[in-house]
Amino acid sequence: QEQLIESGGRSVQIGDSLTLACTISGELGGIWTMGWFRQTPGKERMWVASISYRYDSTYYRDLVKGRFTISKDNAKKQLYLRMDDLKPEDTAVYYCVRSSFSAHVATMPGHYHSWGQGTQVTVSS
Repeated sequence: QEQLIESGGRSVQIGDSLTLACTISGELGGIWTMGWFRQTPGKERMWVASISYRYDSTYYRDLVKGRFTISKDNAKKQLYLRMDDLKPEDTAVYYCVRSSFSAHVATMPGHYHSWGQGTQVTVSS
């Protein structure tokens, strides 16, 4: 059975950097896209970034563009999200996700059929 397990979330200060990791277990057939979403209490899950599993093309939400970097290691079956210059508004639970949709269109929660349990990132002064 496929599992996505996030790690790396913790409390940091404004301006700090943090890298989240996602370990993927199980069969990888049918993956086109891996990505990250985040969610704060009372709000819907928001797409943050995605990467094409085959071609490594990356896509970012405008508000994280230039600060966040998504990457992966296919051999290790791991996905990463490096976050630089963190701001209080980046505080959220971050979810690792996978999709059979192409990365350039997969920006909605409904495009993703597998979700991790989430890891909490808290940014404070």
